[in-house]
Amino acid sequence: AAAGSTVELGCSARGDPAPQVQWHREHGDLPWGRHEVDREHTLRLYAVTPADAGAYVCTAQSQLGTAAATTFLHV
Repeated sequence: AAAGSTVELGCSARGDPAPQVQWHREHGDLPWGRHEVDREHTLRLYAVTPADAGAYVCTAQSQLGTAAATTFLHV
């Protein structure tokens, strides 16, 4: 991603009952005040900087178990 741009990271999780979905960084916190997660579980990062580069993990959890997927952001 180009520095200063907005990045969208998708996470598709479905089930019955619907799973709880959370995003986190593998090392560090999500950018304070520069991120949001919408109803479709897409993580948006605004005005990304090189410090935002790294691994981001989407975790879905329900009564049936837990699943996680990792994506890497390069700025």
